[in-house]
Amino acid sequence: MAGKRYDDNSQINVTPFVDVMLVLLIIFMVAAPLASVNVKVELPPSASKPAKVKDPVYVSLQANGKVYIGDVQVNYAEFSTRLVSAAGNNYNRRVFIRADKTVQYKEVMRVMNVIQDTGFYQIALVAEDRQVAPIK
Repeated sequence: MAGKRYDDNSQINVTPFVDVMLVLLIIFMVAAPLASVNVKVELPPSASKPAKVKDPVYVSLQANGKVYIGDVQVNYAEFSTRLVSAAGNNYNRRVFIRADKTVQYKEVMRVMNVIQDTGFYQIALVAEDRQVAPIK
């Protein structure tokens, strides 16, 4: 009696692979929110010596939401062109961000993102200049 002969199956069964990937996706979706930090902290002032910079470009954020490049108030629509002008078309210049301590972090990040989108990648944050005890 001749048995049935089955042809070779050259297709890959991806169902187990998809199942594993979906399980991993669920694990990461559950674990990702647990990894975020929700602790509010008041950041300490800087104790390091200020860097010597020739003709710095300062971007300032006030508590009332106003943004300045140098001493000139700007809005976000004209921010990029004013920043390039203030830097003298030199994209290698360092841009210093000064923000009031009550300005929300998301506003500082918004300004940093606009600065980077403009083409400036040397960004520094300015802290209050006062002496603090060294960390032990």
